[in-house]
Amino acid sequence: VQLQASGGGLVQAGDSLRLSCAASGRTFSTYNMGWFRQAPGKEREFVAAIGWSGGWIVGRTTYGDPVKGRFTISRDNAKNSVYLQMDSLKPEDTAIYYCAASWSPNRVPLTASEYDYWGQGTLVTVSS
Repeated sequence: VQLQASGGGLVQAGDSLRLSCAASGRTFSTYNMGWFRQAPGKEREFVAAIGWSGGWIVGRTTYGDPVKGRFTISRDNAKNSVYLQMDSLKPEDTAIYYCAASWSPNRVPLTASEYDYWGQGTLVTVSS
């Protein structure tokens, strides 16, 4: 699976931004998809994840505490894409955002080490 993230940019605090991640391959629907972010000098941080389109975790979403209530993850299997809608952005949301794919049929992974494929990242900068 190859992943291509896009949609980053420079916005002001309180603005919204939508990130997209396009995946190659015919098996996109069988992967859990996640978004992570990494700010300068900090470790990579879990942002959100959505379950693959089967089993008991179908469509299940999970969010990191800092973004709960502000970010929404979604997927469109027909377009082999996953999205991250980011609302009420804050300066502390500034980071490079990465999309990732994990083949794990029974749970939605929350740690970076559990993801098998990564996109190249897209930079989000939120000014105060």
